[in-house]
Amino acid sequence: MGIEASRRSVLRAGWQVALVAGVALTAGGLAFPRPAAAADKLTVLLDWFVNPDHAPLYVAREMGYFRDAGLEVEMVAPADPNDPPKLVAAGQADLAVSYQPQLQMQAAEGLPLTRIGTLIATPLNTVVVLADGPVKSIADLKGRKVGFSVGGLEEALLGAMLENAGLKLSDVTLVNVNFSLSPALLSGQVDAVVGAYRNFELNQMDIEGRAGRAFYPEEHGVPPYDELVVVANSAKVGDPRLPRFMDAVERGTMYLINHPEEAWKLFVKANPDLDDELNRRAWRDTLPRFAHSPGALDTRRYERFARFLKERELIGEVPKLEQYAVELR
Repeated sequence: MGIEASRRSVLRAGWQVALVAGVALTAGGLAFPRPAAAADKLTVLLDWFVNPDHAPLYVAREMGYFRDAGLEVEMVAPADPNDPPKLVAAGQADLAVSYQPQLQMQAAEGLPLTRIGTLIATPLNTVVVLADGPVKSIADLKGRKVGFSVGGLEEALLGAMLENAGLKLSDVTLVNVNFSLSPALLSGQVDAVVGAYRNFELNQMDIEGRAGRAFYPEEHGVPPYDELVVVANSAKVGDPRLPRFMDAVERGTMYLINHPEEAWKLFVKANPDLDDELNRRAWRDTLPRFAHSPGALDTRRYERFARFLKERELIGEVPKLEQYAVELR
């Protein structure tokens, strides 16, 4: 089984998982159970199959934080990972887990989407090569083949990283490997791949006995960005359920950070098919990347990356930040 297929197999659990959890915070920051009443329903579309990236949501459910907030949260994994933000924009779901770069490009196109929170606060994307191969630095990519899956953002990230090393995108040969990133690298079809996730592909390669070396975009000329964000329809950011949801996610994140082993047990109890070596390693590597203040908005980070997208010609004009990102009050 190829690595990409293997990854999809181990992430298959949770195709349509219902979550019930939450939190209610007083002005002083203490949590108190809400009076027994019918819970407010909220639908959240994931960006992909259930995996450790979604840990704060699952911990919030398993610890009863959504329930405390009077929320009944249905979390659904998509058949097509491109659909969730579009469905939220169309009013067919309340929230979606998406990506900061994707959100900014969609906002520039006029989609009514607004970021209300962050799950993963660092990039996960990397350029990966074989650890025992000839590429020891970005500059060593000159004249070599680089595999990619999706044009646009991946090419922009790679282009910026190459320029940071004194090269141009034309100094490499781009090969569309059609989502088979790691297999293409391991088979020698390409010398490097862009788009591999640092918390999954590197671990999968190591498990299979072929260690990889990662080059991180944020260390090679690309502004840092939030990988996973929570988006709502822009017309509905005043929905009173949303602050309660984000408070519950923050509470779940704090428990996760303070009690990683106990949180792992909660996660695999809910998703027994994910109790394997790959997901245990991914869990470990994702822990330091969760946003400690999921509701907080780093305006400078968003404005800086929007300028990067414009410079790389992925957007025409930089949209006003308040049109697509807020900090709920």
